Amino acid sequence: MPVTPAETYQAYFVPVIFTPWAGVLLEHARPQLGDHVLDVACGTGIVARTVASMVGPHGRVVGLDVNPAMLAVARGLPRPEGAPVEWREESALATTLPDASFDLVLCQQGLQFFPDRAAGVREMRRVLKPDGHVIAACWQSLERNPAIIGLMHAEARHLNEPVKLLAGAFSLGDADELCTLFAAAGFQHIEVTPHQMTVRFPNPERFVAISIQSAAAAVPALRQMDAAARSKLADEIAHELRDDLARYIEGDQLASPMAAHIVVAY
Repeated sequence: MPVTPAETYQAYFVPVIFTPWAGVLLEHARPQLGDHVLDVACGTGIVARTVASMVGPHGRVVGLDVNPAMLAVARGLPRPEGAPVEWREESALATTLPDASFDLVLCQQGLQFFPDRAAGVREMRRVLKPDGHVIAACWQSLERNPAIIGLMHAEARHLNEPVKLLAGAFSLGDADELCTLFAAAGFQHIEVTPHQMTVRFPNPERFVAISIQSAAAAVPALRQMDAAARSKLADEIAHELRDDLARYIEGDQLASPMAAHIVVAY
């Protein structure tokens, strides 16, 4: 049974959300055999592990994240086929990686959390080879991810925090803002493509509790609570949202529409 926020994230959210979205990201990336690939803000490493088999044993894959708990989970998972993955605990804003060393730089749902997004994108460009590509995914606005809205607002009320602070994952949902960000870093060609899919969570009755447990990996107000307090909070919010979430339940799953932008820049 997962016990830490990072383990909960890997066990529940990676298979449901981040594995299918990694497929979308890599469709745009089109990695080739032998490519050198950097996965920025890799979390528990689904993108890095997936691309490793695509670039083959002569490729190179680096997974970089500032969160040691996420990297600990990544290191503990079975080694993927293909290229070995090097896990690095470093800030995406100032890595120790050499200039022009990667054919692809990937970032799935991490850019919006950077304390300095502009510095992060500049760093992606610095480590990219002249003919390389950056491919990044960012959730569209909270309103475009409707099953999450009620949860975010309920958490904000209970924690007495602004919704904006808790919904950081959805804070870079404007396509024009993404274009401006990458253009300012010196990219000449930028494409932002909207995508939507329905993700299906098992055990819908546990959706709120698991969401809150996982979010503690990134949200200070939740991380500072002990397990009993988070459990109590989850019970209260689940009761409040019972009718709201019922519209998304299909059989034994909670079917949630989610929308993101995929950025391709070079």
